[in-house]
Amino acid sequence: MKLEPLGDSAVVATLGSGIDSKTVVSVQRWSETIMAAGGRGIVDVVPAYSTFTVFYDPGQFSPTSGDPFKQVCAFIESCAPNVKRHSRATSSRTVEIPVCYGGELGPDIAEVAERAGMTVVQVAALHARADYQVHAIGFTPGFPYLGGLPAALNTPRRSAPRARVQAGSVGIGGGQTGVYPVSSPGGWQIIGRTPLRLFQPDRNPAALLRIGDRVTFKAITVAEFEAWK
Repeated sequence: MKLEPLGDSAVVATLGSGIDSKTVVSVQRWSETIMAAGGRGIVDVVPAYSTFTVFYDPGQFSPTSGDPFKQVCAFIESCAPNVKRHSRATSSRTVEIPVCYGGELGPDIAEVAERAGMTVVQVAALHARADYQVHAIGFTPGFPYLGGLPAALNTPRRSAPRARVQAGSVGIGGGQTGVYPVSSPGGWQIIGRTPLRLFQPDRNPAALLRIGDRVTFKAITVAEFEAWK
């Protein structure tokens, strides 16, 4: 594990040089363990891909105790035994997300199909058949960056982002897929929409997904989408 400062109030911990399932799960376990430990001055832990960032309040550390950065690094390293115990206790979650592909709910699926040399039906079937893993949460609250997109569906982002993408929209951005939890601007290729709410401020936790989760998609009809609402 490599520890580096990020400004004067955060430490970035790097656990690997690439993105793979094992590293993502390790990032998840370290992040959850550090948050549960409740170290003095620790404000937040943000996991993503092969790193996690520990944010801290320098004012919570006594000047006579030494450099806050070094103290936080020592605290992170002291959590290693608990991470191993957390590893044995944690079981993976799989979340199924229903998606209505194409039509008005997936306006870019035809472009994805054309680039892939497939029909729209084939794109929907291939996207729904794959097994995904949450590699990061960000951009907007609860937005999952999902690894595992079949290579044939790799599609560049739109040249001109939309000013508003509806909440629940399922998109492809390069080699990743994701779901917009809230309405926002966005440049991903929209291939469908889910009626499932991925982010609810009054829910605990507010975000449905977390890093390390497995995700599967299930194709549904327009009638099923409307009935869900």
